[in-house]
Amino acid sequence: MRVAVAGATGLIGSRTVARLRDHGVEVVRVSRGEGVDVATGKGLDEALHGADVVVDVTDTPSRGEVESLEFFGTATRNLLEAGARAGIEHHVTLSILGAERLRAGYFRAKALQEEQVRRSAVPYSIVRAAPFFESVEYMSRAATYGDVVHVAPVLIRPVSTDDVAAAIAHVAVGVPLFGVLEVAGPEEHRLDDLTGKLLAARGYLRNVVPDAHTPFFGATLGQGTLLPAADARLGHETFSEWLARR
Repeated sequence: MRVAVAGATGLIGSRTVARLRDHGVEVVRVSRGEGVDVATGKGLDEALHGADVVVDVTDTPSRGEVESLEFFGTATRNLLEAGARAGIEHHVTLSILGAERLRAGYFRAKALQEEQVRRSAVPYSIVRAAPFFESVEYMSRAATYGDVVHVAPVLIRPVSTDDVAAAIAHVAVGVPLFGVLEVAGPEEHRLDDLTGKLLAARGYLRNVVPDAHTPFFGATLGQGTLLPAADARLGHETFSEWLARR
């Protein structure tokens, strides 16, 4: 089996490449460093030639809604069209939990990306992941005002990037789902509590203020918006284990 991984050098992509190689899969790294640009389509036909599966774990450097819509709309279209020309048998896309419920900000862009994948003639699987531990850290910086951090007091099952990569690799070597696999962490936390623990572990003396109106990736969250369904695949790494490894 030959699998092309778009976004192969990123946070999830590099781990997915390693996991696929553990499965004995031949991996084609699709990235700008390899001379391939999913945003323009440059080098895609050559990169996907002879591949059986495409794994799309690309991400936009900006979480803004406009920028995200533009990037995912273009990159996903280019990957699907190039995959169809190459005779790809399975297209795997990484999405985010809440994309089907939160039609604002980054979530809206991921929802539209999912729709593109479903409308394509290429057999597909969508892996919706809970926010990564790194995402919680990133958003704590974005919502900091002086020594105060505003965070929505909602429930969340944050997941490690290693557990997400393992799920993506497992899906990629299997048959197309023609549907969604949700992936989340083994523990449920309240987002504001988790943020406080993370900041304390980093040595930041900041007050965490529960604020239901504070957006997360551009969307206002409901209490259970970021929680997975009962049949979700749960990862193994806990917050404490992730923190110790970091």
